[in-house]
Amino acid sequence: MTATPVVSPEQRLRELGLQLPAAAAAHDQPWAVVGHTFMTTGQTPRLEGELKYTGRIGRDLTAEQGYAACRLAALNGIAQMRQALGGFDRLKQIHRLECVLNVAPGFGEQQQVLDGASDLLTAVFGERGRHTRMISTNPVMPFDSACLISIYADVTPPTVPSETVGQTYLDWIDSYD
Repeated sequence: MTATPVVSPEQRLRELGLQLPAAAAAHDQPWAVVGHTFMTTGQTPRLEGELKYTGRIGRDLTAEQGYAACRLAALNGIAQMRQALGGFDRLKQIHRLECVLNVAPGFGEQQQVLDGASDLLTAVFGERGRHTRMISTNPVMPFDSACLISIYADVTPPTVPSETVGQTYLDWIDSYD
């Protein structure tokens, strides 16, 4: 039996023709790692600092544009993950995708719209990208964004170098850069 070659998330991104954007800075912490859990703050569909999808899905945007918005927001979440973890080797499993959608009254295709994020996570991370998810809608969104996505994942904590024994974890993280 021939072993299936392991394809890295970076290679999958290249195969998909995608390039991770720079991880955006924010007033709040853009991500956190607590124990074995990585989580992003809400990610919007921004590219190069510009919000690409605004308005209500089902009124101002089509379901297909909503799908693209969720995909772009998830790509921003992947960029935050790479920054937080120093790559993807520490990722064990994405276990939760949460989304708030800006939809018009009567719009009922929320599941298909969020597939934009889910499909990307699975395409990039394979089985490690399979996850549970939750969708809600909001009557008013920050900056009139079409979506807001948060990613939660199980990760391996970093190995603490022996020369840091006696330092607190936060001291070590500050010296990591």
